[in-house]
Amino acid sequence: MAALRAAVPVLALLSSFPAPAAAAAAPPLVIWHGMGDSCCNPVSMGFIQKLVEKKIPGIYVLSLRIGGNLIQDMENSFFMNVNDQVREVCSQLASDPHLQGGYNAMGFSRGGQFLRAVAQRCPAPAMLNLISIGGQHQGVYGFPRCPGESSHVCDWIRKTLDLAAYTTAVQEHLVQAEYWHDPLKEEEYRKNSIFLADINQERGVNETYKKNLMALKKFVMVKFLNDTMVDPPISEWFGFYKSGQAKETVPLQETSLYKEDRLGLQEMDKAGKLVFLGVKGDHLHFSEEWFDSSILPFL
Repeated sequence: MAALRAAVPVLALLSSFPAPAAAAAAPPLVIWHGMGDSCCNPVSMGFIQKLVEKKIPGIYVLSLRIGGNLIQDMENSFFMNVNDQVREVCSQLASDPHLQGGYNAMGFSRGGQFLRAVAQRCPAPAMLNLISIGGQHQGVYGFPRCPGESSHVCDWIRKTLDLAAYTTAVQEHLVQAEYWHDPLKEEEYRKNSIFLADINQERGVNETYKKNLMALKKFVMVKFLNDTMVDPPISEWFGFYKSGQAKETVPLQETSLYKEDRLGLQEMDKAGKLVFLGVKGDHLHFSEEWFDSSILPFL
């Protein structure tokens, strides 16, 4: 989350923006961090949690941790099967007494599509609004950089995805492979992707997934207009490459997922439930002022 650290202004600026009226009545908020981060990093998720708590006094914020400590949480963002992570989160939410009346959810980077999986698979307690900040809802086809550009882990992940993304061993144990979407190998992706192809209804329509997602009041998708990490960036608005090539992209509304309405996105769009926001900057680069004016109203 170095990008977030660099882009978000210092805490001294917090007092310049008044808290919303009746903030104490705001629903609880659940946040899920991105790749290579942890729940409580003081310059990323810890900062966001304190910012929200400052802006909305009395709000309950749960920053999700997968594992017994912060190191495990960070490691699991690379190597723990996403389906297992989602099950763990569903268990955490179901057992948290603060959330039983419903909650808002905000995911950063791949935390956005992971929280969408929670919405589709675990309707209780109820997710009210889902805010995806840079989430890759059609997956990625490319890995231009990752946290710690010089890290051997990043280099190894790139090579592994290029060579064996859809093998069972890689799918089971490498998080990034589970939302790897190769437009040149669509059939292989649909058949072997154990996470993304499932939540995107690529192998048939799970009516429960569709019903649960459509129960959201708002599904907010934030795209970073100068993103150099996500390939293609339009995945953050649920678009992707045209099948069979990796140059031309299409928006959500031109995809078969939308036209066939396999997830209910077309119906949600017509009902005004889909919100597409764009923000200038690279991946997870945004100002506190933008967050205050564009995101806080949904909380």
